[in-house]
Order: sequence, then C-alpha cells, then structure tokens
Amino acid sequence: MASFLPFCPAVYFALSSIILLLFPATTIASQGDKEPVYRDCVKQCVRTNCTGARLRGFQSIQPRYMALTGWTCRDDCRYQCMWTTVGLYQAEGYRVPQFHGKWPFVRFLCFEEPASALASLLNGLACLLMLLRYRSTVPRQSPMYHTINAFSLVSLNAWFWSTVFHTRDTYLTEKMDYFCASAVILYSIYLCCVRTLGLRRPGVSSIVGVLLILVFTSHVSYLTFISFDYGYNMAANATIGMVNLLWWLCWCWQNRRTLPYWWKCGVVVLLLHGLALLELLDFPPLLWVLDAHAVWHLSTVPVHFLFYSFLIDDSLHLLNTEKTGVKLE
Repeated sequence: MASFLPFCPAVYFALSSIILLLFPATTIASQGDKEPVYRDCVKQCVRTNCTGARLRGFQSIQPRYMALTGWTCRDDCRYQCMWTTVGLYQAEGYRVPQFHGKWPFVRFLCFEEPASALASLLNGLACLLMLLRYRSTVPRQSPMYHTINAFSLVSLNAWFWSTVFHTRDTYLTEKMDYFCASAVILYSIYLCCVRTLGLRRPGVSSIVGVLLILVFTSHVSYLTFISFDYGYNMAANATIGMVNLLWWLCWCWQNRRTLPYWWKCGVVVLLLHGLALLELLDFPPLLWVLDAHAVWHLSTVPVHFLFYSFLIDDSLHLLNTEKTGVKLE
C-alpha cells in the first residue's frame, strides 16, 4: 500500500486537514463558568431553591420528560445562571462566553443541544435506511456482506449515543459518544482492510482486527482510568482517521481504471474529512440553536446515501466476480 502513496493526488489535502483538525484541541475554553457572577448565581440559586420545601415544589412542577432525562434542580440553576451571565456579557459588549466547554444553547423540551441532537438522529436514520436498502439489494453470499452489516451496526450505535449525548450531556453520555465515535473510525479501517487485503489474505485482516481491538481497548482505558484528555482524544481520532482516509484514497487511485464506481468512495472520504473542517468555524450558536458542530453533523447526512451506493455497487461487483471465478481486486 505504501507504494501508492506518492501517486495519490489527495494526500496533500489530507495532510493539511489533519494539521487543521488538531488546532481546536488546544483552544477549548470555559470562560463563562469561571466567572464569579455565574458561580455566585449558581450557589445562591441552589441554596434558595434546591433544598427542603422549595426542592419538593420544583420536583412537583417539573415536567416528567425532564425528570426522566436526569435534569435536576441544580442543573436548572446552572441553566438559568448561564443566561444571566450571557446577558451581562452582551450588555457590556463582550463576546459570548462558553460554559463547561460548550456554547450556550436554548433548551428545547429536554434537548440540551436541539440542532445537534436532531442532526445526529437524521444521520442515524439515513444510516438505517441505507442499511435496509443494502440488505434488500445485496445477497448474503457477497464477500463483504457481513462485514458491511457489522460496520453499519457500529455506526448506528455511534449515532444513537451522539443523539443521547446532545440531548443530555452527562459523564456517561459524553464517554459513550466519544468512545463509540472512535469505534466507528477504527471499524472503518477494518472495513477498508478487509476490502483491500482480506478478501485475498484473510489472515491479514484477522491480525489487523485484533490490533484494532487492542488499540480501542487501550484508548478507552486511558481516557477512563488515567485522564479524559480532550486534546489527546482529538489527536488520536484525527490520526486514525488519516490512516483510514489515505488507505481508501490509495485504493481508489489504484482501481480508478477498472472500477467505474470508484469515484463514489473517493468523494465520500474527501467529503467526510473536508466537512469536519466546519468545526474550525466554532461560532456562537445562531438563534442560540445552530452552531458549527450542528452544521457539521447536518452536512454529513447526505453522505450516507453516496457511501452506501458505493458499498452496494462494490458488493454486487465482488459477487459477480466471485461467480465468474475472476481473481478479486
């Protein structure tokens, strides 16, 4: 595979992309929750409203869906004091600050980040729809059938936890969102390995699969038991994503004259990494709902349809090739 690297025209784009992706890891700030006015507001609110009869009163009028999603009296105090602090910043002409590493969002029902939650749900639905189409179009005898089905289930799980996390940000949901996203990137490398090497050399893909499981286990263990380092997580995922990007692009370049649908794969991997650069915009939410992260997630919804179109074409090609006894590419 390394022999194709110098001839991949998108390599230089990919290398520049990973450098840009690493910048946000060093610029995460939470100025708002460090402000004395915010801290004093939360303390006073909790002291006044979150004990005794006031707490029971809050719980009695709290909507059921808020209670079921884990919103507490203290959380409500933090939410109200966040907007008090934002109002003071705006009145003084200062830039809107972040709180606890995130921009302030208007809460809709129990959804903490409504646009990002909706975007994650739409991605999950697009993935599910195309998985069902794949299963109805591609026979189970296709060499990549089971690997692609497994990849789809890993992706659906990741979009589920992304939706949950953007609905309610807790210690558990944050970890599940990050870990499941990493699992998708690693499984995408395994999918690429099976497609490019494993069909001819199953032992190679098995070894790579074991190595990827070890990498995932080490990654999760470090973030869980040593340090939940956002910068490290960003760098690790960007690096793994770069391996995935270059591997797929080189396969596309190698097969550009023999597989008429190769361009679909190339466009998908370039789009996914290019659209990730939207995160660099990092602007305060428009109407307190739509931020750069939500725009990024929304922009990836159509990509599922093109990616599965490639997977269907390729799976049918492999099946036909296997039936005719031609050597698999």
